[in-house]
Amino acid sequence: MTARRAAAAACLAATLAALLLPGRWYLLSLLPFAAGAWLVMRLDRRAALVLVLLGAVLLPLTAAARPPDSSDDVYRYIWDGRVQLAGVDPYRYPPAAPQVAGLRDDTLWPAGGHWCVAGGCTLINRPAVPTIYPPVAEGLFAAVAALAPPAARERPLQLVMAAFAAAVGALLWRARAALGRDPRRAVLWAWCPMVALEAGNNAHVDVVAVGLAAAAIWLLARGRAVAGGVAWGLAIATKLTPALLAPALLRRRGPAVCLSAAAAVGVVYLPHVLAVGPAVLGYLPGYLHEEGYADGSRFALLGAVFPPWLTAPAAAATLAAAAVLTARRADPDRPWRAAAAMVAATLLVAAPAYPWYALLLVMLVAYGAPAEWLAVAFAAYLAQFAPDMGLATSTAQRIGYGAALAVVVAGLTVRRRAVRAGTSPIAESVRP
Repeated sequence: MTARRAAAAACLAATLAALLLPGRWYLLSLLPFAAGAWLVMRLDRRAALVLVLLGAVLLPLTAAARPPDSSDDVYRYIWDGRVQLAGVDPYRYPPAAPQVAGLRDDTLWPAGGHWCVAGGCTLINRPAVPTIYPPVAEGLFAAVAALAPPAARERPLQLVMAAFAAAVGALLWRARAALGRDPRRAVLWAWCPMVALEAGNNAHVDVVAVGLAAAAIWLLARGRAVAGGVAWGLAIATKLTPALLAPALLRRRGPAVCLSAAAAVGVVYLPHVLAVGPAVLGYLPGYLHEEGYADGSRFALLGAVFPPWLTAPAAAATLAAAAVLTARRADPDRPWRAAAAMVAATLLVAAPAYPWYALLLVMLVAYGAPAEWLAVAFAAYLAQFAPDMGLATSTAQRIGYGAALAVVVAGLTVRRRAVRAGTSPIAESVRP
């Protein structure tokens, strides 16, 4: 056991070191992560707890040690926070609007910014359109802006999101233990390089939505419909992706869960609706059109099978079928399994090139969903870095998500055969 603890600690150190590699080489951190997670889940619980919490804190902090590498979303977060401190609703004006020109400074509007408009160049992406982020996220941006000095730029938000990532790891350990399941599985979140990179380095607010969704799952699995519904509603009002959990979470006391979630969403949206009306939707409709989801051109895997005019209907039919199957098969005592299937199906259909969308799936796997779903989460990196490899984005999407689908099918086949033989090697351990 001592040798196994030493090996696990060495894997953690290797993962930390890999995160600091230049360029895209930090993706090599996936290798020691896989080995280390396997070792941690075979340690005694006390040793595993120390290593899980250590990784949950150190990995995102290590990733936060350098500027954002593969996303500039954090600069929009900073701008939205400053706008609110100035008394302006974040949905009212885009950053390039002359009405907010007085809020610009050299920190977010340097001469060498990548996004240039009539008013100058900026680090803020899509400066000519309003924000897309829901109200809970906007509230967090304002809170960080109120506490952080302007010259600190992205670092305060990186540290805040790193703290949220660590808190989710601790919550997963506590929730699984309270639900009578092996808490060591929390290592799949706490040590996951994707979590460290997208929360600690790129400071994506998705980690906050995932944390609220994780709390909602714990509460609902314990039968606390109203509290769980409120937590789920707040998760949706942070980032819309937790809405995908609906078919799994509404299995038990669905009306109470739905009403409490809707009430939470309504409460946080109401002030903005009163201030700006329909503009509260922000850039969401434009974003869906820009990404090619409105006309079906972005559904990479379906596009390899169906003609362009049929991909959008095929995507809608596939996701509707997945939602129905999820609702029928969801176990209210462990909703994470069905929820992971729904989220993974959506990722396979939508094939996003943004890895942070998959943080929700990583959390569900750490809760207890089949580990092969992680292949779907990691597939987005191939699409994101397609230009670095000389690939078209659509080609990289088909390769990455196609390979992930093959891994999922193979894993589920092996799992089913093991269950039929009565020798499943990957069953969850459950206390009597």
